[in-house]
Amino acid sequence: MQAAALPSDDALDRLAAALADERRALLGHDIELLVRSTHEKLAALRHLEADLPGGWANALAELAEANRSNGALLARRRREVNWALRHLGRAESAPAYDAHGKAQQLQARRELAVV
Repeated sequence: MQAAALPSDDALDRLAAALADERRALLGHDIELLVRSTHEKLAALRHLEADLPGGWANALAELAEANRSNGALLARRRREVNWALRHLGRAESAPAYDAHGKAQQLQARRELAVV
């Protein structure tokens, strides 16, 4: 007789699907899918943490690696956005210090058109 599926079986499947959706959203620049998949990922993680079954260490380790990989993609996308903003003349979010030690916002501007 086969054991009935634990509630966590579903949560693990939901977590795997959410991580796959998150990766697809990051690669496809789909913000709406990214928000939905992140919400689903967090809900599945909360469920797993509340009812973690034994013997799932390998599956959870694989999913943790997928999550780290997605985090690296997010970091790369953030660097790309910051680079694009710099080249469009937007200031960096971090303040800079002048010669007198006073904090100032970087004000690099680039004219995109002549009016």
